[in-house]
Amino acid sequence: MSNLVKITSIEPITHDVYRIRAEKPDGIEYRPGQAVDISLNKEGWNDEIRTFTFTSIPSDDFIEFTIKTYPGHNGVTNQIRSLKAGDEIYLYDIYGDIEYKGEGVFIAGGAGITPFIAILKKLEKENQIGNNKLIFANKSKADIIDASKFDKLLGSQFINVLSDENIPGFEHGFITPEIIKKHSSDLNQYFYLCGPPPMMDAVLKHLASLGVKEENIVKEGF
Repeated sequence: MSNLVKITSIEPITHDVYRIRAEKPDGIEYRPGQAVDISLNKEGWNDEIRTFTFTSIPSDDFIEFTIKTYPGHNGVTNQIRSLKAGDEIYLYDIYGDIEYKGEGVFIAGGAGITPFIAILKKLEKENQIGNNKLIFANKSKADIIDASKFDKLLGSQFINVLSDENIPGFEHGFITPEIIKKHSSDLNQYFYLCGPPPMMDAVLKHLASLGVKEENIVKEGF
């Protein structure tokens, strides 16, 4: 079962990340943090299915995706760079285990921020941002998705970690147990985690070493 929907807008928001909005199909149901299988209605690409996270929220009258592209590879994300309003995409199954359970620390690496964009957007709409924090790891300042938005929304609760640049006001290197501890007032709160597998593995080890309970870690099930 699939839905064919029209793209209404597409724009670059960093040097390699695009934000796509499309028509919202009737009856679609998803939770902030969930993803959907997608293919492009484009010759040669219809059967190339990839999973992307909604960065819209259910109350929006559109659906939205924030997608990191890889121009060096001739894959689906590279094709996305040439899409325009009026082009079409197929939507298939919706799934995902990441959902908001209560205040905590969101830890994201690169495009792993996407489920948290939707969750924080919903919390903002409900005036429930509270003491939630975001630790966001990227290579460089230019890679930070929605930097000004998170700055405005979270202020000092928005912590950036850059591996390839050393900039005043930013943590430098990779996410370490020390960085997590420094920015976590309570190790019994929820920790939301999404990023590339090597980062996920490292951060899960860090959380375990800090004594964070497994049931307090929210991530995709593998």
